[in-house]
Amino acid sequence: MITLEINGARHELDADPAMPLLWALRDLAGLTGTKYGCGKALCGACTVHLDGEPVRACVTPLAAVEGRRITTIEGLSTDGSHPVQRAWTELDVVQCGYCQSGQIMSAAALLASAPKPSDADIDAAMAGNLCRCGTYQRIRAAIKRASELMEAPQ
Repeated sequence: MITLEINGARHELDADPAMPLLWALRDLAGLTGTKYGCGKALCGACTVHLDGEPVRACVTPLAAVEGRRITTIEGLSTDGSHPVQRAWTELDVVQCGYCQSGQIMSAAALLASAPKPSDADIDAAMAGNLCRCGTYQRIRAAIKRASELMEAPQ
């Protein structure tokens, strides 16, 4: 048994410690928002937060995450109220949507560490997230909008 803290809840999973986190999230924990893209940590579709930092779940073994905080797209907010999710909706970023959970998780990690990122900051943080539909301009605009939403009083 492997015990994981996923989105603030404790999960005990009967899994091989070498199993990639992605498959434990999707197949064992039932959290299907994190997507399989390439299986080699090249596309970013499987991005989740591990202790607040973005990681690629497709190549991260369960043994490396036991006892650490895992946040998936489902845990970012239960109702889509996270500033990044709001900005994504407001600016209609999504085209096919497949890569977007990974894009959002990378953007949320960027804004947690750099609340007012420059274009260069955005490019560096998002470089490992591929979008076959080419929504990169909308992604950048949404990150800037999320930054504004984060500083606005609630």
